Amino acid sequence: MNRKVLLVGDGAVGSNFANDLLQTTRVDELVICDLNKDRATGDCLDLEDLTYFTGQTKLRAGDYSDAADADVVVITAGVPRKPGESRLDLIKKNAAILRSIVDPVVASGFSGIFVVSANPVDILTTLTQKLSGFPKKRVIGTGTSLDSARLRVELAKRLQVPIESVNAWVLGEHGDSSFENFSSAVVNGKPLLDYPGMTEAALDEIEAHVREKGGEIIGKKGATYYGVAMMLARIVAAILENNDLALPLSAPLHGEYGINDELYLGTLAIINGQGISHVLELPLNDSELAKMQASAATMKETLDSLD
Repeated sequence: MNRKVLLVGDGAVGSNFANDLLQTTRVDELVICDLNKDRATGDCLDLEDLTYFTGQTKLRAGDYSDAADADVVVITAGVPRKPGESRLDLIKKNAAILRSIVDPVVASGFSGIFVVSANPVDILTTLTQKLSGFPKKRVIGTGTSLDSARLRVELAKRLQVPIESVNAWVLGEHGDSSFENFSSAVVNGKPLLDYPGMTEAALDEIEAHVREKGGEIIGKKGATYYGVAMMLARIVAAILENNDLALPLSAPLHGEYGINDELYLGTLAIINGQGISHVLELPLNDSELAKMQASAATMKETLDSLD
């Protein structure tokens, strides 16, 4: 079976994703679509050198018509977040860009899976599903996967344990209304809240560090891309290889957490070759449940403002 991926958007996230994907899974064809076709062509030529180490992959710059026989279309195109700007501030700019992408991709006859990484990712994932008319399971957003990685990194550093021993999630919007699911977090098989020093003040400090890390990176180097690019590569690899993978993603909610607003929000979900296999509703305490529902209300208000 020919494994084909169309990448739309060859900025820092897109190019790093392409690099990571080729190094982690077999891809027979990778087509890069960008308004700057010279950059896309140059990246393909550069990535071609990887195939000496990773195996043969056909690489070329292309356009939306190349989605016709693709397994996955990855959308990273969009205006990046500027210092001091929230992800929701990007909505009108990037919603217009999204429409210019999804319509011709669908018109090509594409019947695979959309994976969305542009921000605000929960809103744009919801819009991708609505614009495409695709079944909800075949539209996925990166959601709070990066936030959760940052939480695990922070906890591993603070507790001085291997990062693989940390099992903790950030849920809700990939943005200002996200929250840490501390009540279900486990480290080395032991509940996080049972560790000495895990006071309310310490948890607030951890949450603030995780929330502010992206803004700090943007302020110092202009953009964040390594972590989300690797998350994208893992997601696409799971689809291409039909491997069940659990990640906190922008996934469609159908009553989970008491939310019935026909929107995508960051929650743990299983993905494989069919897209989102199913959503896993994590146990939340009363405070966390209120935060999840407040995050959904924020997303719905923004979506309604676009109608």
